[in-house]
Amino acid sequence: MEAFLISTGIVGLAEIGDKTQLLAFLLAAKFRKPLPIVLAIFVATVANHAFAAAVGAWITSMLGPDVLRWVLGVSFLAMAAWTLIPDKLDEDETKLAKYGVFLTTLIAFFMAEMGDKTQVATVALAARYHDIVSVVLGTTFGMMLANVPAVYLGDRIANRVPLRLVHGIAALVFAVLGVATLLGAGAALGF
Repeated sequence: MEAFLISTGIVGLAEIGDKTQLLAFLLAAKFRKPLPIVLAIFVATVANHAFAAAVGAWITSMLGPDVLRWVLGVSFLAMAAWTLIPDKLDEDETKLAKYGVFLTTLIAFFMAEMGDKTQVATVALAARYHDIVSVVLGTTFGMMLANVPAVYLGDRIANRVPLRLVHGIAALVFAVLGVATLLGAGAALGF
């Protein structure tokens, strides 16, 4: 349960103001068909995060515990810094409209998520918790918590959410995980 909750919280916070959330806003404004957009975001996220979690599990099997601890600790600290950098959306990610709402969203969202901070976080979380299913469920739930309101409520939310504060909280969570991991506090703290 802890892997699910931590994964949900980290990805949910990291996703606010992320380029994939900006993409969700744009797709919702362009197509005005929220259900196929939300379904495509879900499918793209499950596929992307399942792949990322598999990579995390593979990394765990390849590295010894001490090396893994350092890799994860530094990764979480890097994620803390990365979270503080504002995202911008590439123009190519919105030029797929000829494929219809669902397929356009699926392709654009999957591609935008490749190498994104939430995908990297999923790799690190899967390596940390050794529970791929809970991590993928948690990261997917976190993505949906951040993106479904973006699709349905769009600008009404964007104007009220202080992105700098949310990014600061997400960065703090990543930093705490990084420091705790580097100090070997994982066993005592559950990560």
